[in-house]
Amino acid sequence: MSVDRVLPTPEARELLELVRELAAKEVAPRAAAGEAAERFPRDLFLLLGASGLLGLPYPEEHGGAGQPYEVYLQVVEELAAAWLAVGLGVSVHTLSCFPVAAYGSREQREALLPAMAGGDLLGAYCLSEPQSGSDAAALSTRAVADGDGYVVDGVKAWTTHGGVADYYTLMARTSPEGARGVSCFHVPAGLDGLSYGTPERKMGMRSSPTAQVRFDGVRLPADALIGSPGEGFRIALAALDGGRLGIAACAVGVAQAAFDVASAYARERRQFGSRIADFQGLGFMLADMATSIAAARALYLDAARLRDAGRPYGTRAAMAKLLATDMCMRVTTDAVQVLGGYGYVEDFPVERHMREAKVLQIVEGTNQIQRLVIARSISRE
Repeated sequence: MSVDRVLPTPEARELLELVRELAAKEVAPRAAAGEAAERFPRDLFLLLGASGLLGLPYPEEHGGAGQPYEVYLQVVEELAAAWLAVGLGVSVHTLSCFPVAAYGSREQREALLPAMAGGDLLGAYCLSEPQSGSDAAALSTRAVADGDGYVVDGVKAWTTHGGVADYYTLMARTSPEGARGVSCFHVPAGLDGLSYGTPERKMGMRSSPTAQVRFDGVRLPADALIGSPGEGFRIALAALDGGRLGIAACAVGVAQAAFDVASAYARERRQFGSRIADFQGLGFMLADMATSIAAARALYLDAARLRDAGRPYGTRAAMAKLLATDMCMRVTTDAVQVLGGYGYVEDFPVERHMREAKVLQIVEGTNQIQRLVIARSISRE
């Protein structure tokens, strides 16, 4: 993968070169075997942390790299192109850091962020429940005030890194007042009463564990609360705006990887005495693939620049997530078609890319929810 990128600083260009080298040497060569073995590459996340890549958009004084979102997302794209489980894992970890970074007290940021943003601790984000997915405000996991802390009971579902994370960013109900009754907590792994379900058996991203996280009388101290009581749903929505851009970047990375394989194959494969890339039917297909990838990349970067400028970007993030993930599904399907029978077997990675693409239309809010967000924004105007 070699994308001609416009980056804001020489430092950012050097960072992307480092990421490309790391992805090519350490990440991509392990992807196929890791997926086949359903083995989580925890050591790669330690390497990414040691390389300063797990806290890119967070302040340097708290272990981050102080990079703009525009740069961070392009790092995610490069990693996702090499192995989606790694690129998406970085996005989820960054999402799990956001509440402490944006809403935590000074004491919480100083105590927690260095290890989180520095990569010593890997995070997970607990919002969805078995009966509460798109309707996140209907969550039922409860955190009941008890003495000088809280007691948590409930089940979270579809948790990326469930069972392997070092901490969980938890949204739980502290009062019955709907969305206004949700609060945010920082939960270290290993507490009594915290357990995990069997990892889900998934179509793709099999090396990235997705599991239920179960809270059975888990005791949390008062300072586990992030922000104010009842502020959790607002924190969750703010976190998801940034998280959707991470998913958009992942989708562009997977689509780019599939396109690279398909275009290289089309230039080499000969039928009827000509390269198949020279047949108009396939040439036009490749042209549409390349154009849609470039358009999705431009949209997620536009949303990121709004975020970096401190301007509202939630609707643009929903657009980017919608466009990029629908594009990724289409491009990876077309990549399989370009390779024909070879596209349907594991000897080439495009069948994996096609399986991976589907989940990106679902996570961080289904694409139907993205359309709802966009439509509501239009109606308000």
